[in-house]
Amino acid sequence: MVNLSSLMSNPRHNNKQKGVKAKGLPFRWRYIILPIAILILSIILSAYFYHLLPTEVAYSFKPEATPSMWFSRGISMVWALLPQFFFTVLAAAIVWGATKPSIFSRQTQDSWIKPERILSLMGNMTALPQLIIFFAMLDIFSYNSYQIHVMPMQVVLFTILGLATIALMLFLALIVQKARQQVSQPKD
Repeated sequence: MVNLSSLMSNPRHNNKQKGVKAKGLPFRWRYIILPIAILILSIILSAYFYHLLPTEVAYSFKPEATPSMWFSRGISMVWALLPQFFFTVLAAAIVWGATKPSIFSRQTQDSWIKPERILSLMGNMTALPQLIIFFAMLDIFSYNSYQIHVMPMQVVLFTILGLATIALMLFLALIVQKARQQVSQPKD
């Protein structure tokens, strides 16, 4: 049951009554540092390989690792960098959109899950597909420049997704452990 006197003494509740709008959290670049870093690495990789690539770049390969489809060098650069830009902008939009509502500002100070951690996880999550695209781009550029495949894409996919799954499972286990601790602690 809600205690009316505690609601009235709550400054956030008073702000709502007075018409003062609660502000969200500020946008921080660290919330999207991984997507930005992968974007920068992709731009550097593209700049390095651009002059090493032939005019026709193989981008699709048969199971025996021989090329089956080609793009022009300029189009291959666009298709290599466009998804990286998209995912970086998407990460920024997600974090920016999540910082605007005042839902995070209503969280109590003694909470064990900080809004900054949630925003950092949300923003940096788009680095997973960016990393996969980065390795595909590296493999395409390496093959076309030196006729060497860096690593089979299946190995890259299973490694990245496996590590991401393990990290998320550890994060979930930590959340469950903290929640159990918080529930078992008596309230004052």
